[in-house]
This record gives sequence, C-alpha cells and structure tokens, in this order.
Amino acid sequence: MNMKAIWITEAKHLQDYNIYIEFNDGTSGEVDLKNKLNGPIFEPLRSIDFFKEFSINAWTIEWSNGADLAPEFLYDLVIAGKAVSS
Repeated sequence: MNMKAIWITEAKHLQDYNIYIEFNDGTSGEVDLKNKLNGPIFEPLRSIDFFKEFSINAWTIEWSNGADLAPEFLYDLVIAGKAVSS
C-alpha cells in the first residue's frame, strides 16, 4: 500500500459549518461539516461560535475541547465535493 502522508496547511472558516481547506499536496476546497459532527466530543461544535474557533495542529484542524478530524477524512470530503461540482 503506497499512501503518501496528507496534512492540512491552511484552513479558514467561510460560513455556517463550511471550511476552506488546503492540503500539503496542493489540493484545496470547501467542506461542509454540518452533518459530520456526530458523537459526544463534537456536541460543543454544534454551536457555530465554538465551531469557528478551530486551529491547525501539525496535521489537521482541532478545537479546544480536543475534537479533531482526520486529514484523510477531510481530504476525501474535498475530493467528493469537487466530483459533485464538476
């Protein structure tokens, strides 16, 4: 299995639960996370004010309560979004 490491190099909140993300391989796009915030760790993120307050760690976006999303998961959402919009 030859998978290259992927990580987030830039991210900015756009509106609602939409974030624009850029990855280390040059791929970029928008993700809508509104229906992806499942489980107790993500409950606080349902508040848009809390959701907007993410930061970038060494590889992905994270929130102050410890919630984060795998960069591969976000990458797949960006790719899927591009396929839908093409």
